[in-house]
Amino acid sequence: MAFLYRLLSPLLFALATPFLLANPKLRRGWRQRLGFYGQDFSRLGSPRIWLHGASAGDLLALQPVINALREQRAGIGIVVSSMTQSGQDMARARMQGIDALIYSPWDVPFSVKRSLALIKPDVLVLEYTELWPNWIHYTAESGARLVLTNGRISALHQATYKRLFATLGNPLKRFDRLLMRNRSEAERAAALGASEFALRITGNTKYDNLQLPGLAQTQSLAQQLQRDPARRLWVCGSTHDGEEADLIAVYKKLLQRHPDLDLLIAPRYIERSERVAELGRTAALPVALHSQGEGAKGGLTVLDRIGELMAAYALADVVFVGGSFIARGGQNILEPAACGKPVLFGPFMDNFADEVALLVGRGGIQVGDFEVLLETLDQLLFNPQGCAELGALAQESVAARSGAGARCAESILGLLGPS
Repeated sequence: MAFLYRLLSPLLFALATPFLLANPKLRRGWRQRLGFYGQDFSRLGSPRIWLHGASAGDLLALQPVINALREQRAGIGIVVSSMTQSGQDMARARMQGIDALIYSPWDVPFSVKRSLALIKPDVLVLEYTELWPNWIHYTAESGARLVLTNGRISALHQATYKRLFATLGNPLKRFDRLLMRNRSEAERAAALGASEFALRITGNTKYDNLQLPGLAQTQSLAQQLQRDPARRLWVCGSTHDGEEADLIAVYKKLLQRHPDLDLLIAPRYIERSERVAELGRTAALPVALHSQGEGAKGGLTVLDRIGELMAAYALADVVFVGGSFIARGGQNILEPAACGKPVLFGPFMDNFADEVALLVGRGGIQVGDFEVLLETLDQLLFNPQGCAELGALAQESVAARSGAGARCAESILGLLGPS
């Protein structure tokens, strides 16, 4: 069946092309996605390591690995690819130590083989669950080594992976190293057929990559939002459709008891910003979009610019992280914790089980529904000292975890032998 997928994938790609072109995250960079890069990769250093993260957040999680690779071996060539436009924009603005930044190839044989022939990686590093069958197959066939970093196999999707692997072939068996975030995910990978020899538990590189925003950045955002220091701020980060309306309803109830409270929502996908703003207007709240250069007092501000969420967390008194009241699996709760804020989240955190285990009882609070969220926020806002102590505890908990980037780099370079 794996052979059949390789045979049929060009047809499937042709059928999907109109939808891919219509997607604002994917419509750019098509020449590169087809393997036409227009670059001379032979000028890069050696050995050559190609690291791939799908989107902006995934690429940020690769930065500690890149830093450690540079520290552990001089002269290597590093190519980084992403799938989305937001990933490209973020990498150009914030990532360091990269020799070449490209779009990842579509998972069809002609794109993958052309990309591999041009780049000639010694190692391909994929992240999380970027298990593209053709890309993995042709990389292994080329003789390059395959590594998965921040390996994530959620219990929620394990049965789905099992069915897909039975149909399309098991890509986990092609990896030389599967660097998993924690023991539970390593055990699930083993249950799916991964080689015990390939499995390593290296931790989550996000713990290494939590750089606090500078004072100047935080003050700049406060000035842009016209923050009144006498008012308090509830920040809801990385929210999704199906959450914002209820969060706004919770906020309206909180306003009755805490009239000095403002709300800032940062939707996970900024193209939804106007939709979130409209929800606020429907709820009869003052509404402001951050890109318009001000914030709404006694109402809703929508953060509709990339790269400022950490600064918003630093301004907050308390934080809620979205993707956790829907079956999305959660979003990153480490960032507000690293900023020293108590962080609340809903019941659906399957993709961040390790982070939940770290923070619950140590500055993180998991709530089962919006009513409990309201009650918990009400208690925290009536106890500013306790709220600050929870934030400090969360910050200490995150600071105690580090070193995953160095462990990943050591494992990657170990496949290549001595320099």
